[in-house]
Order: sequence, then structure tokens, then C-alpha cells
Amino acid sequence: MSEMIRGRVWKYGHNINTDIISPGQYMSLSIEEQSQHAMEAIDPDFSKKVRPGDIIVAGDNFGSGSSRETAPLVLKHLQVGAILGNFFARIFFRNAINIGLPVVEMGDTSYIDEGDMLEIDLLKGKVINITKGQEYKTAKLPAHLVEMVSLGGLEPYLAKRMGISS
Repeated sequence: MSEMIRGRVWKYGHNINTDIISPGQYMSLSIEEQSQHAMEAIDPDFSKKVRPGDIIVAGDNFGSGSSRETAPLVLKHLQVGAILGNFFARIFFRNAINIGLPVVEMGDTSYIDEGDMLEIDLLKGKVINITKGQEYKTAKLPAHLVEMVSLGGLEPYLAKRMGISS
């Protein structure tokens, strides 16, 4: 993982909550099994269609609802490259960063369509829509959070900072 992410867009609307991302009725299953049900309430074939590096683009309040850690975990298991949204529920945002899943706030994702190819620069705070030849500004992730995501999350980040080899 680097500070640059490139992938195809899967676009969803506002208020995509953790029950949609990771349905509660599958919580007793492994993350691998749960991931097969990710987003199924609004996109039943999402887990079959999404490819490594693809980018979820959402509107307002992505990840609202419970503090369920399985929500970002199932997306990471499916190898989603990043999530770009107008803004995120704070607990979801932090849970995603803690497991090494990049989440980027853009303010207005309405210019992006499903199927567009994007390139996200986490450090510079910009998105290039390769399909449309447009560039958008995003919130910049602080360098230490980019490093945390690049290392795979909070645990490897802390291990590196403390000089503990894995």
C-alpha cells in the first residue's frame, strides 16, 4: 500500500450504515464468510463484482450506526482499495484506519460516477478522475495516518514505532 490508490468506482448514496456494510445476522461467521454478504441489502452481488483495489464512493455519513468493527474488516477482506465519501461516521473512520483501510473525505462526491477510474493521492489530498479527466480536492490524511494505513493498521504501526519486530 502506498499513498497512491487507483481503482474502479462502486457508488452508493448517503447514510450507508454498518448494518448494510456488514449485516448483523452474519456476525457469528468468519470474516471471510461475512464478506460474501457485504453491502447485500443495496447491492446483492457486490462481493462477487468488487475487485482488489476498487474504490467505494459514498455520500454523507458512510459507516453510521453501530461501532461494529466487522464493517471495515469485510471491505478490507474484499480488498477494497479505499472509500471516498462526503464525510464518515467517526467510529467507522477510525476503525477503518486502525485496520489499514484508507478512508478519504471529499465533501462532494456527486461528480463521480459508478465505473469511473480514480487515482487518490492520500498525502496531497487530491483525486484524479481518469475517466473524466477531472481533479478534485480532498481532505489530506496526516502523514502518520498514511503511514499507519501503509503498514496495515494500528498494530503494525505501533510495533514499528516501538521497535518490535513481527
